[in-house]
Amino acid sequence: MSRIGKLPIAIPAGVTITVGDEVTVVGPKGELKVPCLVNVTVKQDGDQLLVTRKDDEQVSRANHGLQRALLNNAVVGVTKGFEKKLEINGVGFRLSGGPQEIEMSLGFSHPVKYKAPAGITLTTNKMELTVSGIDKQAVGQVAAEIRSLKKPEPYKGKGIKYADEVILRKAGKAGK
Repeated sequence: MSRIGKLPIAIPAGVTITVGDEVTVVGPKGELKVPCLVNVTVKQDGDQLLVTRKDDEQVSRANHGLQRALLNNAVVGVTKGFEKKLEINGVGFRLSGGPQEIEMSLGFSHPVKYKAPAGITLTTNKMELTVSGIDKQAVGQVAAEIRSLKKPEPYKGKGIKYADEVILRKAGKAGK
């Protein structure tokens, strides 16, 4: 039995869940839809959501934990939301912008503009960028796309990195 899949999901007050071909989770921050996977059933039991699998096949076992994790992320997303913090390090690097679009100077000959998809908010604070939203996958994807614009390099650490990321530094050339 899947250790993650067998855990019940607690439904907090203010969250309504509708189970059908897809599970709709509505909360104070918004609404998310999670597709129902193959060989897995979802049922609501009072203030809990239970995920069970139909058989012991490989696909069923894989989908069991995945379905539970997706539903839990949806419940947490509509109640608390998700956020990722990015830091920009480098001489001459700049960050400016509003909630949907940012402009960065990253050492290129042109400024780099990034427009966030719907449901994602970008907050700037000096050289820090916070990506927030209710969909965990979308928040992680946007953060990864922004980081890929200028990955941190190992010699001086210049670039865009996650706030909790540790950059392994290299020594560089040994002089005579």
